[in-house]
Amino acid sequence: MSGASHLPDRDAAALLTIEEMYRADSLTIDGGVPGQVLMENAGAGIAEAICDRWRPRNVFVLCGPGNNGGDGFVIARLLQDAGWSVRVALWGPVANLKGDAAHMAGRWAGPVEELETVDVGGAELIVDAVFGAGLGRDVPVFLAGLIERAAADAIPVVAVDVPSGVHGGTGQVMGAAFKAALTVTFFRAKPGHLLYPGRGRCGEVLVVDIGIPETVLSEIRPRQWKNGPGLWLDAFPWPGDEGHKYARGHGVVCGGALPMTGAARLAARGALRTGAGLVTVACPSGALPVYAAGLTAVMTKPYNHVDELTAFVADRKRHGFLIGPGHGVTALTRQCAVALLDTGKAAVLDADALTVFGDEPEELFDRVSASTVMTPHDGEYARLFADLTEEDRLAGTRAAARRSGAVIVRKGPDTVIASPDGRVAINDNAPATLATAGSGDVLAGFVLGLMVQGMAPFEAACAAVWLHGAAASAFGPGLIAEDLPDQLPGILMMLKDLLQSDPA
Repeated sequence: MSGASHLPDRDAAALLTIEEMYRADSLTIDGGVPGQVLMENAGAGIAEAICDRWRPRNVFVLCGPGNNGGDGFVIARLLQDAGWSVRVALWGPVANLKGDAAHMAGRWAGPVEELETVDVGGAELIVDAVFGAGLGRDVPVFLAGLIERAAADAIPVVAVDVPSGVHGGTGQVMGAAFKAALTVTFFRAKPGHLLYPGRGRCGEVLVVDIGIPETVLSEIRPRQWKNGPGLWLDAFPWPGDEGHKYARGHGVVCGGALPMTGAARLAARGALRTGAGLVTVACPSGALPVYAAGLTAVMTKPYNHVDELTAFVADRKRHGFLIGPGHGVTALTRQCAVALLDTGKAAVLDADALTVFGDEPEELFDRVSASTVMTPHDGEYARLFADLTEEDRLAGTRAAARRSGAVIVRKGPDTVIASPDGRVAINDNAPATLATAGSGDVLAGFVLGLMVQGMAPFEAACAAVWLHGAAASAFGPGLIAEDLPDQLPGILMMLKDLLQSDPA
């Protein structure tokens, strides 16, 4: 967000699958832009990025037999014209190249070495133009050897589209993959640039314009985006000048029994900081003194039976609930979750309220409404969706949302937020410091706070996840979960200023 002068829109945040990127190329060519122009522009964009970051040096351009290899020949020619010392190696004979790649190889005046036998030793920079985003098999043994040598010699790598060995759609590493200092892709990023382990191989990701018109997006209609304010800021529930606390929503956090009281308190504070007008922790009567002593602006409500809790949440003055953090993996948690879901209120389920249904997830899914968000980490996700863990992270989470009927926030360093209608966002702003006890409880509270103010579940989940990462980044090293809510005022002020200054 720092230095941004305007708000990126939804189209700018779109991520394209492999098939969608092929279609973008095809639509552009059908619209009258020759493929050779796209290839020349791609190579020129990468050559410019290289010259912006490195002084001239010995560079080895490794080319594959497809269009990525054609891009490589353009890069080699342009770098040589700029005074660089360039070597080129190609997998297979030049005579086997076809179409635009063959044309660009013909414009390269230097020698072409055999990729299968080259030694990259002595190179001061490698341009990896071997495989593109759609690689469907493990890299060949000889390329794995080059990847290992480049890593051992600490040779910087610039990857064309994606590092060879990374699947652009899933982020999976196909046997081995270059670890790039810079990855240059075209028109829009791919999911594999944001999903681990591929994200860890990409380094800096730069998206360059190669002449594909923005209008192709209206034909492609992508359903996955990089998470950011452009997806949800126009729906953010800012308080109105004539508003009051009762109009800003009342969220109920279900607190557990002693001694697990901290999680609900963290969640409640998170809900309050995201703007909920009122937040109440409803807890077993025996735990009331602990909650009451540790909360100030958050109210408390004791209960002795599930029916009392359900009646409290079902009241029209309450707008949503969160259950799970610190609630215990018990029959009571299961009973409370079922009863509360049956109220039809906006619902956030996390932690124990997910684990407790691991042996019978359909009981949970049968009660989920369109206003339910579930926030599992990978372990909880595996208990609810055991047969979907082998699918790639994007497709698996999308399928889980469709099956359950809930918005799924699959937490991790590359959190994926999926809606039952097929929309998916991938988050990339979460620092490693979020791996600390209680941070997930705060996130669940953020989601609740936004939902009780009327924000739709998918947008609320996306906003909460992004704010969570931004809060952690703003605090820096030494973060503990208690620090997260108190970072929100500054971040929200920045977002409001950005929204007000956006020319759109």
